[in-house]
Amino acid sequence: MTGRPDVADRATAGFSHGYDATPAGRWAAPGRVNLIGEHTDYNDGFVLPFALPLRTVVAADPQPGERWTVRSEIADRPVDFGAADADTPGRVTGWGGYVAGVVWALREAGYAVPGARLAVASDVPLGSGLSSSAALEAAVLAALADLGGLDLPAERRPRLAQRAENGYVGAPTGIMDQSAVIRCRAGHALFLDCRDESVDHVPFDLDAVGLAILVIDSRAPHRHADGEYASRRAACERAADLLGVPALRDVPVADLDAALGRLPDDETRRRVRHVVTENQRVLDTVALLRAGRVAEIGPLLTASHASMRDDFAITVPEVDTAVEAALAAGALGARMTGGGFGGCVLALVEASAAEPVAAAVRSAYAGRGFAAPDTLTALPASGATRLP
Repeated sequence: MTGRPDVADRATAGFSHGYDATPAGRWAAPGRVNLIGEHTDYNDGFVLPFALPLRTVVAADPQPGERWTVRSEIADRPVDFGAADADTPGRVTGWGGYVAGVVWALREAGYAVPGARLAVASDVPLGSGLSSSAALEAAVLAALADLGGLDLPAERRPRLAQRAENGYVGAPTGIMDQSAVIRCRAGHALFLDCRDESVDHVPFDLDAVGLAILVIDSRAPHRHADGEYASRRAACERAADLLGVPALRDVPVADLDAALGRLPDDETRRRVRHVVTENQRVLDTVALLRAGRVAEIGPLLTASHASMRDDFAITVPEVDTAVEAALAAGALGARMTGGGFGGCVLALVEASAAEPVAAAVRSAYAGRGFAAPDTLTALPASGATRLP
């Protein structure tokens, strides 16, 4: 998973090779990992992501008319589309749909989107739950906003990027991913209230306390739009309706037992229990970080994983194996991160123990016959920006 340091140069080279020109600028957006708070975002709850040093970079310049051409280092052919394609959700498919979705969301919001030529390079792994799609959306959005001189403050951008993914691509994601890749700050986690979209930058200086986050790509394919994510979301919405609340965020943890007693079946009760307790775990984690008690968040991370495994039923053997091996090797806490059914695991470790913990996970994978996982030691990075 180690990111190549020349991703910006690769975007420039891709632009120059594809268009025989020099781009007007380069815009970058990071991947993200969610420290804690899973499947709480679409329940109007709380999340605590931070940005990764892995980035997606878009090199771009304007072109006349309402036409957009985009090249990617992962594709042999460019994607080219006009206003009619951009204005019809789903018409542009594959990776190009995320670019067309950004154009669609901006046009739908009333912005005069400039035609553009774009080239994309990325170090954010695809399908691993590190928000490669949100990074692409955010980088394209930043590029088009600057090229067109659009009045688009940072606090408005996450909702537009989410709209692109929900309304054009058709993936029912919440607001967390786009908020994280756009609004995060280096050295901080982003405490996001998904109801009012207010944010607070919570200090998360791992270096200062001799800790690190080990990110483990489980190598189990991460599928957001395969129906399972959507089914969990629908279950939460039905439960909120049954409980007579706007969203599960409105069920206090102190009232959880009473709320569960009003639900008709065990599966629904388990889904609700995860969301309500996970929201509380986010609040507890934020309180510990603000108090400088970073190492003490470990048990909350581990409890989050158990809840995702047992109550929300979104883990798979690869991620469970990674969590169990990391904890057995001395991690202070570990959990799956992302929407589930694959993706990544994060482990809070002593900085000196990062490699031994990673080795223990690799050994456990070998013993189970799984493909060797990729690992990355991550520190909180900055959100979307224009590069020099």
